Amino acid sequence: QVQLVESGGGLVQAGGSLRLSCAASGSIFSIDAMGWYRQAPGKQRDLVASITRGGLKTYANSVKGRFTISRDNAKNTVYLQIYSLKPEDTAVYYCWTRGGPPSWSDYWGPGTQVTVSS
Repeated sequence: QVQLVESGGGLVQAGGSLRLSCAASGSIFSIDAMGWYRQAPGKQRDLVASITRGGLKTYANSVKGRFTISRDNAKNTVYLQIYSLKPEDTAVYYCWTRGGPPSWSDYWGPGTQVTVSS
């Protein structure tokens, strides 16, 4: 079994910063891509940022310039550094991992709450 353990969420004032971390462990041989999704109340779950094993990054337009994704391949860990938080960033943030060969399966963390106050 594969587990994704997230940390770093919390309550922050607008303009503040957070750093989210997610470590993958368990029965996984390799990891292709990792990333972060978020889901606000009443909204669908949307991609925030992703990073391939080779370091190619993708960001949602709403977070470009404020969020930075990175990963430590040796630790199977992905990070999301967040600056200049806005109230509209409030959501549950979910870690996502796509395994490499042979299964190419998707895995999800339980989510960590990020709340931004005005």
